[in-house]
Amino acid sequence: MSTVRAKLKGKAIRRTGPYPLGEITDAVATSIGMRIVHRLAVGHADITGDDFGGIFASAISGVHRGKPLGIADVEWNGCAWSIKTVQAKKPFEQTSIRVISGRNSPSYSSDIPNPFADIQATGRAVLEIWNARVDEALHSHDDLRILVIIRNMDTLEFTLFEHEGARFIPTEYTWSLNKEKNFEAYDARGEHCFTWQPHGSQFTILHRVPSSAYRFRILKRPAMVPEKLVLEMVKFDSSWIQHVT
Repeated sequence: MSTVRAKLKGKAIRRTGPYPLGEITDAVATSIGMRIVHRLAVGHADITGDDFGGIFASAISGVHRGKPLGIADVEWNGCAWSIKTVQAKKPFEQTSIRVISGRNSPSYSSDIPNPFADIQATGRAVLEIWNARVDEALHSHDDLRILVIIRNMDTLEFTLFEHEGARFIPTEYTWSLNKEKNFEAYDARGEHCFTWQPHGSQFTILHRVPSSAYRFRILKRPAMVPEKLVLEMVKFDSSWIQHVT
């Protein structure tokens, strides 16, 4: 079902993405799969977040930023995506995932020298850092999405889903310490939503995988293109190498 936008008064035109939010098309998935096959053929056994940012940008004829703007990694016609990758043994069956979502340092950003002194204040500061990054991305884009690919590079199975890149209301979560002394945030229903590690400042968001997620499999693993053939194709010769003394 396509997303229908409400009509608003005024002359401003809001740009949208190449497809409605959360409705990844067969064409985009095929284009992503084609580029994964290419990477396998030239010897890349895995896909990092940065790799997938480039793959997705090419698949939609977008731009992959060398440095994120807030959380925006890929841009297309005023729409932006934050790209995340997760490994799983069974991507088609995964119902929830943990997504590393940046390094949020309250000591640097909020002048909190001891994060354990006030756990709730530290937790709120962690979410405020995320919110500031979302604000920065939305300042330059009309639409902000989080795109996640769950991958198994052995079975070549992949699950894709996306959702709106949103701010969090810090007061809606309660923080506590787990047995590893990491911070965990829970909502009013008692659901675990975030984890923050004071050593390294790593911020993790927990997501449920929607039933509408796009799932695909690559049926044939390509043979690796020999190094010699690649060099012949680009017409390499030893004159390309300059020896500097």
